[in-house]
Amino acid sequence: MYLKGSEIASLCIGAFLLGEAGLVNGKKCSTHWAYYNLFREKYPEVEIVDGSVITDEGKIYSSGGANSLWNLLLYLLEKFTDRDIAILASKYFAIDIDRNSQAAFTIFTGQKDHQDHEILKAQAIIEQSYAVRMSVEELAVKVNVGRRSFERRFKTATNNTPAEYMQRVKVEAAKRSFEASRKNIAEVMYDVGYTDTKAFREVFKKITGLTPIEYRNKYSKNVYII
Repeated sequence: MYLKGSEIASLCIGAFLLGEAGLVNGKKCSTHWAYYNLFREKYPEVEIVDGSVITDEGKIYSSGGANSLWNLLLYLLEKFTDRDIAILASKYFAIDIDRNSQAAFTIFTGQKDHQDHEILKAQAIIEQSYAVRMSVEELAVKVNVGRRSFERRFKTATNNTPAEYMQRVKVEAAKRSFEASRKNIAEVMYDVGYTDTKAFREVFKKITGLTPIEYRNKYSKNVYII
């Protein structure tokens, strides 16, 4: 269909059909966040875009999780008509027109589908001690691997650098705390090992797409006074 001139749009894990057909080789693509690692493993020549709801590669479009369908439809509506029509449709159907990330919905469980035992041990240490400030050098020593080799092996096994992995584990712990407790931003920040409010806010927003306050207000059942 594509070779005959059709434009192709995928929803959620429909991106695997694009990958299998080779239509997104060398291109950007989005799928449900829970399948990023599997997609990368099966189609290493495709650039999977973390957190992205919609990608546009000319005549090939992809989108994130199932409810991203609405954002994809609004995107195509705006592309083939105009912004005013897309805004009108978004208001009529009560859809957030500019949601461009599924990062806030991502649940980080760590990439452990590998056989590097020293790296698995390092991951366990990070996840059990996320409240403790630990350097990459200290972590490498704990698993008895030279730092340069450790960083290379960690990236290969998890698709994250050790520092990125530490950040993601800390942010995931902070998210759970915001969802389940009445702690304020500073309390949660200290609980997960941060002492710099600006740094915590920047890392949290980079990973989730929301500031700590925005995330807490969105997902907590409790009412807070800020």
